Amino acid sequence: MDMKTAPLSLLNDPSLLKTDALINGHWVKGASRFDVHDPATGQKLADVANLTAKDAEAAIDAANAAWPAWRNKTGKERSILLRKWFDLLMANQEDLGRIMTAEQGKPFAEAKGEVAYGASFVEWFAEEAKRVNGETLPQFDNNRRLMVLKQPIGVCAAITPWNFPLAMITRKVAPALAAGCPVVIKPAELTPLTALAAAELAIRAGIPAGVVNIITADSDNSIAIGKVFCSSDIVRHISFTGSTEVGRILMAQSAPSIKKLALELGGNAPFIVFDDADIDSAVDGAMASKYRNAGQTCVCANRIYVQDAVYDEFVQKFSAKVKTLKVGNGFEDGVAQGPLIEDAAIEKVQRHVQDAISKGGKVMVGGNKQTVSSSSPPSLPTHVQTCCAPAKKPLAPSPPYSVFTKSKKPWTLPTTPSLVWPATSTAATLAASTA
Repeated sequence: MDMKTAPLSLLNDPSLLKTDALINGHWVKGASRFDVHDPATGQKLADVANLTAKDAEAAIDAANAAWPAWRNKTGKERSILLRKWFDLLMANQEDLGRIMTAEQGKPFAEAKGEVAYGASFVEWFAEEAKRVNGETLPQFDNNRRLMVLKQPIGVCAAITPWNFPLAMITRKVAPALAAGCPVVIKPAELTPLTALAAAELAIRAGIPAGVVNIITADSDNSIAIGKVFCSSDIVRHISFTGSTEVGRILMAQSAPSIKKLALELGGNAPFIVFDDADIDSAVDGAMASKYRNAGQTCVCANRIYVQDAVYDEFVQKFSAKVKTLKVGNGFEDGVAQGPLIEDAAIEKVQRHVQDAISKGGKVMVGGNKQTVSSSSPPSLPTHVQTCCAPAKKPLAPSPPYSVFTKSKKPWTLPTTPSLVWPATSTAATLAASTA
């Protein structure tokens, strides 16, 4: 079968393709299922267990029951198991990358790179598990000694995004496991297959039942599961990566139980080019900053400010670089830009492009919806006087441009500056012409 039409049929180890949730070491089918699609083709990849709030409570109870034995292991014992998990992640790098590209869309080489990146967190915290050190403090009274002991806090919940289906899980889960805490993971509904494969490898590594639990659910049930995490007196810590709006909700819902929270929320990062910059280096930096994962990362530049003296040169060179990007299915050779994750993302980029054009923008690369396909380049409108404010960070390859002068520095510009949107991936989305 063709890789682009049935990518998951080519796994070296088909048993890594799990579609049921994981609770207390058992794969749970759930009362209903939801579909997971390939964003490049629209093809259905699998139907996955659609768990409920009641299932989330069962997973939390399982994690809590597994906690005493897990926390009582020595740091070295936990380290050995985490190291085995790391080794298995790396041994299955190609299959994990294939699953990731199929459900998330990023180029295959980039997906395999994320596997290595994600596994590195497990490797690092496997070593740190042996070094959870306390501290002695200078005493204020010679009849007393002051010591700080570090102990596992308890059940940790992790809610992870779709843009890094493995790395966002391992970055949250590995330190919790190393410290002696069991985890309940709610992966994004758009990309659950990578998480489930990683959980299968955790089981193979010998991590005990109940220590790692995966709750899969569609968008509606995910809201109910999030409420369970926040309201539970058993869950002592929640780690979330996603939008500021959802982070604010989780914080409010967790307030009654005074939970510890680790929130990585949306930003609005600027890329600033001054007139004394090496323009070639600036262009290379902007390309790397904006077009990684088709612009769908938390740290991609969302705004680009260029000083007036070098604006034209920068835009010309940047446009030339953008034209060289190969857009297509992530499994195709040489593809640098895969699809955007879903139709809503395509529509958002199109709104940005059309808004820029309506405000006087000149499209230098792509930009027409009719031409958006697996082979079309990103779109790049410039010379826009006003545009929609980037108040909410768009996870898309569409940073606005603004000219600034020596007398008007970029940090003094208003929230709605003169903008230019190089909105590409409708361009990076194959689905736009097929969905």
